[in-house]
Amino acid sequence: MLTQKLLLNFRSLALRPLAYSTTSDPKNEVFLERLTGKDEGITIVNMNRPEKKNSLGKVFMAQFREVLEEIKYDPKTRVVILNSKCENVFCSGADLKERKTMSQQEATKFVNGLRDSFTDVERLPQPVIAAIDGFALGGGLELALACDIRVASQKSKMGLVETKWALIPGAGGSQRLYRIVGVAKAKELIYTAAVFDGSEAEELGVVNHCVASNPIDKSIDIARKILPRGPIAVKLAKLAINLGSQTDITSALSVEQQCYAQIIPTKDRQEGMKAFAEKREPVYKGE
Repeated sequence: MLTQKLLLNFRSLALRPLAYSTTSDPKNEVFLERLTGKDEGITIVNMNRPEKKNSLGKVFMAQFREVLEEIKYDPKTRVVILNSKCENVFCSGADLKERKTMSQQEATKFVNGLRDSFTDVERLPQPVIAAIDGFALGGGLELALACDIRVASQKSKMGLVETKWALIPGAGGSQRLYRIVGVAKAKELIYTAAVFDGSEAEELGVVNHCVASNPIDKSIDIARKILPRGPIAVKLAKLAINLGSQTDITSALSVEQQCYAQIIPTKDRQEGMKAFAEKREPVYKGE
């Protein structure tokens, strides 16, 4: 049922009209930046709450959800990069000072909202790249784990540190981390509230790449390599991998078959075959 629902949601994305809102306002705590020229199709989600080190507060998350909703239905966005505009921090996790003012019921509702929002990141139809430059702790790392690809600077500090404060990762971290590094290693990292740098994260497999500095540059480089690929094929490849990785191989192959069937009637597939025969680069329109 989940597979069928997500496939139906994928087909509906192209049918919904797009209306840009105020999500590109750089004064916001979260705002969009759409690149132009040769980089058209790359959309950067900028986190911009320097006074609170991009901690996950109520306003921040409300704007974050609005941004996700806009990207989800944007036919011009082919790759998404999650970036911080704050020096030396990607996202410091939950706003614990704000959390202290919440009742138990409010705190539970807020954490559930974080989990749902990060799942929405994971389910965006476009590939999502996290450019981590600085601290990504607790909910900050959980947010990065919901992305498809992660690039970190060597100086970055990452970790699911919730047990230090008598909590557990509550926004998906306890489930996503072990799917990336394995059960035993995830248990060690979470039980000990370990903090590791970019090099260690690459060695663990938490990030795809560790760079000396400016992970946004490497992230854009990866996005540029994705841009010329068939956009429908990339989206369906993401869907097939995401769904297939959560089930047994027989069911996963069925997911792949269903995703592949949606590519067959597309104009992009015909263009790809034609370009191959004519020995030229294909020009895809996402149709």
